[in-house]
Amino acid sequence: MSDHNVNIAHYKRQIEEAAELIRRRHREAPEVGIICGTGMGALAEKVEARTVIPYDEIPHFPVSTVESHHGNLMMGRLAGKAVMVMQGRFHYYEGYTMKEVTFPVRVMKALGCRALVVMNAVGSMNPLIPRGSIVLVSDHVNLMGDNPLIGPNDDAMGPRFPDMSAPYCPALRRILREVALEARLALHEGVMVAVQGPNLETRAEYRMFQMLGIDIVTMSTVPEVLAANHAGMKVVALSTVTDECLPDALKPADISEIIAVAQGAEGRLETLVTGLLARM
Repeated sequence: MSDHNVNIAHYKRQIEEAAELIRRRHREAPEVGIICGTGMGALAEKVEARTVIPYDEIPHFPVSTVESHHGNLMMGRLAGKAVMVMQGRFHYYEGYTMKEVTFPVRVMKALGCRALVVMNAVGSMNPLIPRGSIVLVSDHVNLMGDNPLIGPNDDAMGPRFPDMSAPYCPALRRILREVALEARLALHEGVMVAVQGPNLETRAEYRMFQMLGIDIVTMSTVPEVLAANHAGMKVVALSTVTDECLPDALKPADISEIIAVAQGAEGRLETLVTGLLARM
């Protein structure tokens, strides 16, 4: 059976089975789901009174195969909020279906999460948003060629045609601006495009993105954002620029350098995310 024709009743049973194991391991229901991206798993270590659950112990959970994605679920409290933190995510380019990529978001919703904070590493086509910058995502363009909402719809999980006029919650974005201002942290804003990967883009593709008014590019995140919006969750996304993708000054990518830059932003991301949680 293809991803687009998945049996919804079976999918919902899988979600509930995964949620039930997590409930047995950790009694407090989470309020906020957090997805840590490339090189950003250290935030999960800040979770207090935490229960650590490896992905491979959770029924039907995919397993992260990408370097720097640890593959643990952290349940506990962060900045006074009950949280469910994913230390590593799943990507379409790993061979997972869109339903599998977004399965953890559905589990978050089933456990009680009302909001999703998602982080990622991105390339920047905007010369005013250099490497090392943190970007508050304002909107996105989906060029992944697929969508986790394709196929039969269950109205109990979300509407057939979810509105996407504001996929990134204006209220949560406003709080993050305030936190950044008070902490004296530079916080850029920009439009993100999602592509399949795993190859990085050509000069022509980066130039096309620039012409379309797009600032940053990712190989993830948008599927989770779509699923969360469909489920009625408030969403906010923070991106760390790990490489500059200027078509006329393009250099070969160094993955170890990308991971190092992402790790260098962890302190600032922690300040932003904990500040957001404290004010939610």
